Amino acid sequence: MERYNLVVLGAGSGGLTVAAGGVGLGARVALLERHRMGGDCLNSGCVPSKALLRVAKAAHAVRTAGAYGLGGVAPLPRQDLGAAMGYVRAAQARIAPHDSVERFAGLGVDVHLSAGRLRSAHEVTLTPSGATLWGRHIVLATGSQPRIPDVPGLAEAGFLTNETVFDCEHLPAALLVVGGGPIGVELGQAFARLGSQVTIASGSQHVLPREDPDVAAVLAQALRREGIALLDRARAVRASLQDGKKHVTVRTPDDEQTVVVDEILVAVGRRPNTDDLGLEAVGVAVDRRGVTIDRACRTSVPSIWAIGDVAGPYQFTHWANYQARIVLRNTLFPGTSSCDLDTMPWTTFTEPEVARVGLSETQARERGLAYDVFTARFDDNDRAICDGEPDGFVKVLTRRGRGTILGAAIVHAHAGELLAELTLAKRHGLALSKLSSAIHVYPTLVEANRAVGDAYLQGKLRPGMKQALARVFAWLRR
Repeated sequence: MERYNLVVLGAGSGGLTVAAGGVGLGARVALLERHRMGGDCLNSGCVPSKALLRVAKAAHAVRTAGAYGLGGVAPLPRQDLGAAMGYVRAAQARIAPHDSVERFAGLGVDVHLSAGRLRSAHEVTLTPSGATLWGRHIVLATGSQPRIPDVPGLAEAGFLTNETVFDCEHLPAALLVVGGGPIGVELGQAFARLGSQVTIASGSQHVLPREDPDVAAVLAQALRREGIALLDRARAVRASLQDGKKHVTVRTPDDEQTVVVDEILVAVGRRPNTDDLGLEAVGVAVDRRGVTIDRACRTSVPSIWAIGDVAGPYQFTHWANYQARIVLRNTLFPGTSSCDLDTMPWTTFTEPEVARVGLSETQARERGLAYDVFTARFDDNDRAICDGEPDGFVKVLTRRGRGTILGAAIVHAHAGELLAELTLAKRHGLALSKLSSAIHVYPTLVEANRAVGDAYLQGKLRPGMKQALARVFAWLRR
């Protein structure tokens, strides 16, 4: 039986980081993958979706060129989805070698293109070969898959998910997106900009239900302006295929309507890949959200760890990568490191983008926290005005009467790039006032972060203090 310091199940972002980091530190590592190297991110998630969004953004730029005084641009026709997917696949092909068997074998990782099943707290059986590997530590990084709602007739009508949509070659004239979360709004906007008539049915009060209403409203307004129909508090209750068209009955609190489309995209969330791993047999605790872990990413079995979508609590590539680094420290070195659950940044890559770190206002209220809110609008930012992108704002929550950052949200075309400064400030306990004291290049969008710091300082200037200063300054003028 081959013996390893680390046996890793799953070659997505988290698993690859553990494997590369482990051998880089001198450990012996085995990596198992039953599907494709690179996991969901490379093959059906972040990479193809962002590449498709870039194509759609280019189409939108041409369509709206007149706003910048450019003439001679003919009305843009519906686009060739096959050609767009060609760009997507080229982007994937350029990134794929970084996640390949050849690269990891070259690093010294023993790569097995095989499924694995836990045999004990330290043993993994490869299927179907039956070979067994021993690991001082076992890391579960098996990811997740689309959750499919129980809608009568949906399977018979046919539908797409993020795992199949990038195989499409023909642009649907009409598309219904079931789900108003990040995947739904990103792909919905992309298809709309390429020429599809898109309807997004969101089961919550508004799209992006994890975000505050004022943040989501900016995105919703932009989507509607681009011709996307938004149905909030909506639920698909049945579907059928009639004369080559897909008929979906959607129920809202106000009425019930039938949406007739060429394709249905299901994007109502994801479920962890915990099946056929032998978890119960070896005592690994599992709940509806996936494998149960502590803040150190350890499962109920001390030698078994879990990271990424299979464990959560967040389902992002960068979260899996972060957890992988925690696991490397905890498995290969003395002591225990824990995940910082309170400084988790994320971005929804629509246009405008929606980015957040830490608490939203809604969450702060639910926790009964006393907080202050400071905002800076991009229609007061010179660069945003010059770029023709004045919509959106930066919003920062601080503890009541103090500058300690509880959370921050940005909605703007470049929100994801602007969030890093606020994430760094929150992670290291910097007061919001520190953003005001740092020099920010003019004219840049990131000056909006400084403006929030200015707003905080202005809020500390009480009327009595201003009156006292006025008397001092008057005395100095005598």
